[in-house]
Amino acid sequence: MQEYFENIIETLQENIRELSMEIDNPIVFSELAVKLSLDTLSELKKYVLEHSFQNIEDEIWFFKNIKPKILSKLIYHNSVFRTETKKPNGGEKIIRKYYEAQLAKLKNYFENNLEFYKYYRTGNTFLDDHYFVRGKYDIKLSLDTYFFESDHSFTTSHDYKVAKIIANDQLQVYLENELTNLYKTHSREEKELLLSGLKWTAPKVSLIELLYALHADGVFNNGAVELKEIAESFEKIFNIDLGQFHRVFLEIRIRKSSKTKFLDNLKETLIKRMDDADEN
Repeated sequence: MQEYFENIIETLQENIRELSMEIDNPIVFSELAVKLSLDTLSELKKYVLEHSFQNIEDEIWFFKNIKPKILSKLIYHNSVFRTETKKPNGGEKIIRKYYEAQLAKLKNYFENNLEFYKYYRTGNTFLDDHYFVRGKYDIKLSLDTYFFESDHSFTTSHDYKVAKIIANDQLQVYLENELTNLYKTHSREEKELLLSGLKWTAPKVSLIELLYALHADGVFNNGAVELKEIAESFEKIFNIDLGQFHRVFLEIRIRKSSKTKFLDNLKETLIKRMDDADEN
């Protein structure tokens, strides 16, 4: 049973990671990630309802450690989707104020659930048989409305809270990164660093794949140039922030599909254009 749970989590993480490499638009990406998370959660529920836990300890372990990992992805990506679809049109100050308001909501949730945060963060277990066993709940333990609306055959009183804590941690990082990117974009505009009228509209991962290929072949300055310098030039030419391109390259290397997906597609497209030109 444990092996099944670990595999289903790993598969979901891999699918979301590959999705993130192909789609830069946060609204499109989060919508698809929500669907992946929902499908995985449904599969997990079906398995749990068909296979009984051997003891209370196994049930606690599942609802405290396994289900929240998957549910947190659903909560996180749905939160990003709602955040981005409700983001107001306007300048840097308006958007900054909006993101800061979203961070304030996270702080409010933390303050309203401070006791459970402490319990969970410090690794306490003395209330686990109340928090993470189905059919046991105490209205005085600050329950989320979600609990009363959920299927109690697959829900305990606090597995959602654990998932919410994990998701909020991720959402905080996302919002803080967006605020940082706002500052970078504003600074670039002020300093007129975006010199080109070109804009890279393919997925960011494709440009990073091309970046590494050109650097590996030494096509710039007879190969006597650092990867970072080429990346910075690409950012200016194509009006794009490549971010942590080293991390993206590591993800490209462990792709289950072709490691050179973009370059393969370029080759096929160019050959087709040549063939079409020959026919004409």
